[in-house]
Amino acid sequence: MSKKDTIAFEDRIVGFPQLGNYGIAIAEIAKLFGKKVILPPPITKRTIELGTKHSPEGVCVPFKYNLGNYIELVEKGANCLIQAGAGCRYGYYGEVQKKILADLGYNVQFITLNRVFDILGVYKKIKSVNPRQNAWSFGKTMVLVISKLWAIDAIEDICRKNIGFEARIGHIEGLFRAFLAELTAASTLGAVMSVKRKYSRLIASVPITKPYRPLRVGVVGEVYILMEPFSNFYLEKTLGKMGVEIHRFVDVTSVIWDSLHWRSYIKRQVKKARPYLTYDLGAHGTSSVAISNHLMKQGFDGIIHIKPFGCLPEINAMPMLNRVSRDYHCPVVYFSFDSQTSENGVKTRLEAFYDMLVFKRKKKRKI
Repeated sequence: MSKKDTIAFEDRIVGFPQLGNYGIAIAEIAKLFGKKVILPPPITKRTIELGTKHSPEGVCVPFKYNLGNYIELVEKGANCLIQAGAGCRYGYYGEVQKKILADLGYNVQFITLNRVFDILGVYKKIKSVNPRQNAWSFGKTMVLVISKLWAIDAIEDICRKNIGFEARIGHIEGLFRAFLAELTAASTLGAVMSVKRKYSRLIASVPITKPYRPLRVGVVGEVYILMEPFSNFYLEKTLGKMGVEIHRFVDVTSVIWDSLHWRSYIKRQVKKARPYLTYDLGAHGTSSVAISNHLMKQGFDGIIHIKPFGCLPEINAMPMLNRVSRDYHCPVVYFSFDSQTSENGVKTRLEAFYDMLVFKRKKKRKI
């Protein structure tokens, strides 16, 4: 074991990869691993280039994004990196990323939370690298973390459903940025709840011009591409601003809750996916089918399925999604993302998808 594998708590500078707006909450957990925390820099073209250059050819794009993040974090001074992932082959990528960083000369401590499915498991992992951590302090931190994650997901959901109908463009986005700033400063459960209530009220008061029956689209697919907007070229915001009400049911809050009851959760999802599925597809592939089936029954206008290129659980879900689309006469459009994906191509296909939804709605009214 090298010296860097046993860095003292006081000397650890902890970093973690970018994941949407969740860094605000993840930073609270990172503080339990080291004295100082470095927030991940925003993902840029350079991040992707770094990750792609040093990644094995066959890995999925979340691996490349995270690896690029790690390199940039080390460049900023991080000497301890956190990696988390489970449910598919990404859960085993931590050791590969650690080896790549070592080959590049970055001798850092690498902490993996892969396949840690419960709060007790997280506590044991933290205790193993920070023996001075106690259950009381850990419990307080987790309450703060979970409340911040829940607040982010709740406010994001309100925004994605209304951003395309605001009377003054940019009003909701401005409020959301202010919400994130205040949430970052909140250090107690009460403060988090106060910030959440304040901005729920403020966003609800924004003048909107939403029709009685707006176009409704559900977004399903692989969790990283769903939750990191840069990786999908801000697909939800782009379509929302065309005048579409966007619904997404997979976020960090749901992932945490579902992982605590994984077996019963999978059984429920398989049941919701019938008659299209009999067995679990792995990761969130089953959820993609189950949610799509549910949304079709609710009369949604379309489904967008997004995934990293080569994601096996989501590839396996696609034939079932085709059947769901055919049976309900409702369009499903597929986006597969990699480091070579064209942003213009994604926007062009979104515009075509929107035009198809409008045409289908008008045609239905004439019948």
